[in-house]
Amino acid sequence: MDLLNNLAVGFSTSLSPINLWYAFMGAALGTLIGVLPGLGPIATIAMLLPSMYALEPTSALIMLAGIYYGAQYGGSTTAILINVPGEASSVVTALDGNQMARNGRAGTALATAALGSFFAGTVGTLVVAAFAPPLTKLAFQFGAPEYCSLMFLGLVGAVVLASGSLVKALAMVVLGLLLGQINTDVITAQPRYSFGITELMDGLNFVAIAMGVFSFGEIIANLGKPAEHRSVVARKLTGLWPSKKDFRDAAPAVGRGTVLGCVLGILPGAGPMLASFTSYAVEKKVSRHPEEFGKGAIQGVAAPEAANNAGAQTSFIPMLTLGIPTSAVMALMVGAMVIMGIQPGPQVMTNNPALFWGLITSMWVGNLMLVVLNLPLIGIWVKLLTVPYRFLFPAIMAFCAIGCYTLGNNNFEVYCAALFAVVGFALLKLGFEPAPLILGFVLGPLMEENLRRALLLSNGDWSVFVTQPISASMLAISVVMIVAIALPAIKAKRNEAFKDGE
Repeated sequence: MDLLNNLAVGFSTSLSPINLWYAFMGAALGTLIGVLPGLGPIATIAMLLPSMYALEPTSALIMLAGIYYGAQYGGSTTAILINVPGEASSVVTALDGNQMARNGRAGTALATAALGSFFAGTVGTLVVAAFAPPLTKLAFQFGAPEYCSLMFLGLVGAVVLASGSLVKALAMVVLGLLLGQINTDVITAQPRYSFGITELMDGLNFVAIAMGVFSFGEIIANLGKPAEHRSVVARKLTGLWPSKKDFRDAAPAVGRGTVLGCVLGILPGAGPMLASFTSYAVEKKVSRHPEEFGKGAIQGVAAPEAANNAGAQTSFIPMLTLGIPTSAVMALMVGAMVIMGIQPGPQVMTNNPALFWGLITSMWVGNLMLVVLNLPLIGIWVKLLTVPYRFLFPAIMAFCAIGCYTLGNNNFEVYCAALFAVVGFALLKLGFEPAPLILGFVLGPLMEENLRRALLLSNGDWSVFVTQPISASMLAISVVMIVAIALPAIKAKRNEAFKDGE
């Protein structure tokens, strides 16, 4: 009965005319900035923060949340259509989504992403509503050793579950870890590997790396092909709506992706990105036809999209219940709450129930708005793909360059993207998969920070990682994965399953 009463409070708040308007504004703006290559929710929310002073706190947070999960929808559009993942969680969607577009099934891929996202978002909202209070106790069990072990497990998974050569996947993770070291030390506040360049003191920007490696790198590769092979998609585009067979194939993948997203989104430090990577790996593992992945398998779109949207919803749990941001976007949300005089943490639920439950129920309202917004636009997005490549690629490069420039309002990020364009082109030619690089770059600094914090708290005692049950369990899983992949029989099966990535 408490849950029903809480939901009643929430819906009475989120369905008020003013909050419906701000939910719609957030969802529409999120979709727009997700569709535009190079732009993302981080820059948008950061730019909007000063204007939040004039808004009522609940309305402001509902709008900011709408921007966040709206960008998850929009990000899949560019990943599918032009292979430009603006967010880390969209990287995996691009693997099969863009291949579906090239095969003339762009509409099917977009519809699958939208419907899968709506289902996962709805389930994620229910999970937040039903389990946020009790899961606070679970989240309290995660200290620095547990966070560090979780990051390590994610990096091991990136190597073991990556397509193609294990050595190449390991090299990509290590490269990502090394790139993540370029920043200012969080404990000593000393610049590391910045070589006197002021812009590098805050570290390399994910968007610049993603734009360079995925978008610019592929454009360079495309320009090296004959003109008749440069088209983004097949000349002939088929129906815009998934067939019955597509629904049958995608439904189980959406279900599994939703479960994984809900679980991994709750854990601080994991979130939508790790959920999308994991769900893709699981689908490839359970599929009867793993060779189809990377060539346009609909499960490769349905599962990651469901996982990253479910994870986006449940990632609000640590932020709302503990005040712990699990990503840069959640950190900005915490900043917005502080700006408006609200102290994030367990007391929000009791001191301001209308805000807490209003924000949660607005997620379902916003997801419904996003489906209504996105499905009619599929035909328009697909029409864009009929533009000749000689006109399309300069536009893509211009949008990406503008997006990179807006990250710091200077040319440095554009130069970084240009540098990583060369890196991306080289990786493409040498057969390296760039996705583990992104995972290493994002998780590496988080793992290092928590490793050092755990050792400081334990006075340098490394046994703290194996004496804590949760940390020890995750390390044990990591070791089992490493040992298992070294066994000849398992290694042979893996090579057979991932032969399309060789």
